[in-house]
Amino acid sequence: MKKIAYLASRVTLPGSPIRRTDAFEHDNMMDALRGPFEARGYRVEDVAWDNPKTDWSAYQAAIIGTTWDYWDRLDEFLAALERIESQTRLFNGSALVRWNSRKTYLRQLETKGAKLIPTLWLDDCGEAAAKAAFETLGADDAVFKRQVGAGAKDQHRVKRGEPIPAMPHAMMAQPFLPMIQTEGELSFIFIDGDFCHALIKRAQPGDYRIQSTYGGREERIDPSTDDLAAARAIIGTLDEAPLYGRVDMLRGADGGLLLMELEVIEPYLYPIEGPELGERLAAGVVRRLSEGA
Repeated sequence: MKKIAYLASRVTLPGSPIRRTDAFEHDNMMDALRGPFEARGYRVEDVAWDNPKTDWSAYQAAIIGTTWDYWDRLDEFLAALERIESQTRLFNGSALVRWNSRKTYLRQLETKGAKLIPTLWLDDCGEAAAKAAFETLGADDAVFKRQVGAGAKDQHRVKRGEPIPAMPHAMMAQPFLPMIQTEGELSFIFIDGDFCHALIKRAQPGDYRIQSTYGGREERIDPSTDDLAAARAIIGTLDEAPLYGRVDMLRGADGGLLLMELEVIEPYLYPIEGPELGERLAAGVVRRLSEGA
């Protein structure tokens, strides 16, 4: 049987002594993918992206999955992807991943019409720069995020006048929007450029972080026509449709959606809320392999 590699990490692989608390999401993805790929003659194997013993040429393709440690090893990760891509098909491709790995890509999407939360880019986020951000943003409550990061790692919500935490990484600062605690964050999953499913992610009471690590919960939704059109427009900014992508958005004061992230590296694709995901993803990979696309 032909093989497909699902790129994971030492913090998500089953049996790892340093496995993350949210690594059950890795298991959910593997459960969703195995059957549909096997029905098409492929076996999916999860393997760490940094395993030096892996012969990537033994796989027909590699799908970037739960590589949830890349943000602290970005150069090493990008180099590894290029090596993998030299030996097999990689989804999504290394050039797209490199572009998406630093959140400054949002500035480019803004020039293409994407509506963003007002953002201040701070390559050096010392105490003085962080304090000045409140004035620049016109906000008394702000969220500081890493420019290279995911899962709210090293993310800080700070109110004007509060002590500034150490932020040794390049950061982005945005006004805190209360809608994250009321409606929640909307995610739209696209496979091969086509809409698959949508969900809303809500934080547990008293928090604003919607990730499962912090007690966040998800619910499938049927998005409105306008909301889906806003998400489609974001995917449409790319030169070509990626195999998979997740558009994360938050509703603004005017009722329209603002782009938070376009995730095309290693997003969790919520197969529980989208039971058709595995079939769509397997069909997309097999089609691309057969067409050489």
